[in-house]
Amino acid sequence: MSNASPSTATIPADLLPDLVAAALRAGADAAEAVSAESAALSVGVRNGKLEEVEREESRDLGLRVFIGKRQATVSASDLSDATCSRLVERAVAMARLAPEDPYCGLAPQDRLAHGPFPDLDLYDSTHRTAEQLEAAAVATEAAAMAVDGVARSEGGHASSSTSRWRLVTSDGFDGSYHGSGFGLGVGVIAEKDGAMERGGENRHTRHLTDLPGAETIGAEAGRRAVARTGPRKIASMTAPVIFENRVAGQVISPLLGAISGPSIARGSSFLKDRLGQAVLPANVNLIDDPFRPRGLGSTPFDDEGVAVTRQSIIDAGVLTTWLMNHSAATQLGLASTGHAARGLAGPPGVSTHNLHMEPGQRNLAGLMADAGTGLLVTSMFGPSLNANTGDWSAGVSGFWFEDGELAYPVSEVTVAGSLPDIYPRLVHGSDLEFRGSFNVPSLMFDALAIAGK
Repeated sequence: MSNASPSTATIPADLLPDLVAAALRAGADAAEAVSAESAALSVGVRNGKLEEVEREESRDLGLRVFIGKRQATVSASDLSDATCSRLVERAVAMARLAPEDPYCGLAPQDRLAHGPFPDLDLYDSTHRTAEQLEAAAVATEAAAMAVDGVARSEGGHASSSTSRWRLVTSDGFDGSYHGSGFGLGVGVIAEKDGAMERGGENRHTRHLTDLPGAETIGAEAGRRAVARTGPRKIASMTAPVIFENRVAGQVISPLLGAISGPSIARGSSFLKDRLGQAVLPANVNLIDDPFRPRGLGSTPFDDEGVAVTRQSIIDAGVLTTWLMNHSAATQLGLASTGHAARGLAGPPGVSTHNLHMEPGQRNLAGLMADAGTGLLVTSMFGPSLNANTGDWSAGVSGFWFEDGELAYPVSEVTVAGSLPDIYPRLVHGSDLEFRGSFNVPSLMFDALAIAGK
């Protein structure tokens, strides 16, 4: 087993500027080049024995060129001079043949971010060897298996990674940032009366010191699996429904799609006429903060080089902005909000950075006490959305509660509602946890349609 740790081999500093310059010489009116470097080491175990070790390293380029109102993008993982020359030739040739897009182009210079960029503490230089990762995965699995009622393991896993992203444009923007990641998790199966239920816990952080320990993660995985054993089916009805903070973001995510600039420009959004209006209760704020230290979605600039800011997407329940890249903003006659997101190929789309709903006053137990009787959702799958009307449904499992206390687990349930109708009625809990780049406390709705047996 190798002791090597992930370490990103740096792309030569002059490669992206040279690509952009070569594109201009080849006939492009404007160009941008991006690079993504990553290295990852992951280890999987099952029943205390090593099952797999995976190491991945990549260095990739993307080039987008503009000729008038035509654009083309190409990408490559070979950094040789010959490949880069072909990359430029192909991109320019494709752009000359592409259909016109009146809204394409580089972001305006007055919207670009300027250095020095803030240090967001995204990189932890700690190296973990394969042996260290294996030991962490084994310990996590052992902690989960030690929970009474857990019957078998689906495997533990641990990982360590580094990444670097850089963007260079012909308008003079040049920005990069370096990040790291550490992961630990396990999945187990609990058994009761011959019936089995899965449960698991996974955590990812920028810094190793922020990652919960093996005992914490393993015990939580086992607890969640055991708690789900012996589920019942419930009758169809309308009742209060609470979404646990781990899944509550899936109820709010359709709102983000509905306020994305491309959706608004196409007119395919159930919130297309609601800018400046209340869409959530007056005590709810939805904050996008790209500058949160060690945040999984933190960034000093967006993927078009546009300056990013901390924004209240929902302020006191009122929708304050669309989420826009340059193309959507141009189409709508507005300015980019710094939410461009792209990979190496294709034009940018739209995404938030570190989004969270500020916490309310009541913890999960308090929300259940307020509701009295209803459904607590802890797992969700197969959500369905009509983007034009906001009609939404999802398969769920969780727990039925009575008199504010958990009564028994339930499964094979579907919940449904019209998001424009139910969003203003949500009650948000106080149990906000920063587990990822999109974090929401538990959410309670006074009445949702429940389809059961």
